[in-house]
Amino acid sequence: MKKVEITPKKLGGTICIPPSKSVSHRAVMCAALSQGTSVITNILLSDDITATCKAMEILGAEIKYEENEGKRFTLTITGVSHPDTEGKTIDCIESGSTLRFIIPLLALKARNSRVIGCGRLVERPMQPYYDIFEEQDITYQKETEGQELPLCFTGTLKPGTYRLNGSISSQFITGLLFALPLLDGDSVIEITTPLESRPYIDITLDVMEKFGIAVVNEDYHLFRIAGNQRYMARDYRVEGDFSQGAFWLVGGILGKKTDCKDLQSASSQGDKAIIEIIQAMGGNVAQTEKGYVTKPGSTHGAVVDVSQCPDLVPVLTVLAALSQGTTEIVGAARLRFKESDRLAAMNEVLTTLGAKLTEHPEGMTIEGVEHFTGGVVDSHNDHRIAMAAAIASFACEDKLTITGAESVRKSYPDFWEDFKKMGGVIHEFDLGE
Repeated sequence: MKKVEITPKKLGGTICIPPSKSVSHRAVMCAALSQGTSVITNILLSDDITATCKAMEILGAEIKYEENEGKRFTLTITGVSHPDTEGKTIDCIESGSTLRFIIPLLALKARNSRVIGCGRLVERPMQPYYDIFEEQDITYQKETEGQELPLCFTGTLKPGTYRLNGSISSQFITGLLFALPLLDGDSVIEITTPLESRPYIDITLDVMEKFGIAVVNEDYHLFRIAGNQRYMARDYRVEGDFSQGAFWLVGGILGKKTDCKDLQSASSQGDKAIIEIIQAMGGNVAQTEKGYVTKPGSTHGAVVDVSQCPDLVPVLTVLAALSQGTTEIVGAARLRFKESDRLAAMNEVLTTLGAKLTEHPEGMTIEGVEHFTGGVVDSHNDHRIAMAAAIASFACEDKLTITGAESVRKSYPDFWEDFKKMGGVIHEFDLGE
């Protein structure tokens, strides 16, 4: 376990935002399911993306890794259009995307197929897949009482109609979208309630289309998927990640002018909403040729619905806590089932720093303060909590210590290096196991 001690300082400068984790997962999986060889560029091998790469290698894809400047990788992926799933065990580590994307692929022909993981992943809800297994006579067993993982299952996914509640994680829908085109008949995914996290589905459909898969989207209520389709190899560059960029965009409001490169205004990423949210709160943000620039200035409270962009909440709570007036964060119920209970975790972190928050079942009420105090806070083994706390240090009066700082490896392993490049002063301590 590692902790970092941050000497408060307002940071700024120019930064190239890491590649999108959401897009990377999808590009790797589509390439690995394709006929032929694809070259995927601008990949950051975070723990989550590494888990997906290893999973697809176990299913038969061949991946060659070439490191480029800035620790970005080029992956040359020779796909396997008929994944070898029988008797395979996939270790998803702590990646919810890997877990929920891989299960339908394993179920194409599962014979004692297993998924395992660690940390909070073993507790993440899986009921939508259990319901499908029971409908399709796929036998499954949770091997540890009180946990979702390890999970072992045997059976074959069949074409047909799949009904899913729209308030569940979009990861279940994406997992089915990956697998259903490979079946020998047509399928329909019916969303029975309004769909949350639509942008994640947009990313899935966009990447799948680029790899040759057609899905008919009927207003996010029905997705019609023809069977007997084949993924086709192509070269693909992963765009910058608004989820990670959000930390530095908010940092530019709270610190010094920050120029964030490789953020595309035409992106399908839901977390692009950070631009509109900052503007709605009175923040100074401007589009550039290659990204966005934010500048210091006062912001005010607002009502922010995060149902379509839940990953923004940790850093948004930091901005809200330093804004004038009251901010209401709503539509955040699913944050309780992430790497941590992110509502409770940010409440604890910011309350420790002197913020005024009231936690609700599906959101928070935040009263603005002028500054934070400093102190010791815990990341809750959650990458986004650790990074949000780091941005909070810009407004601290005393030193801020963050325990569990190594959690950033999950999505942004170079975060602390970038923090120092932007002018941050930190001391790192290894606490052992």
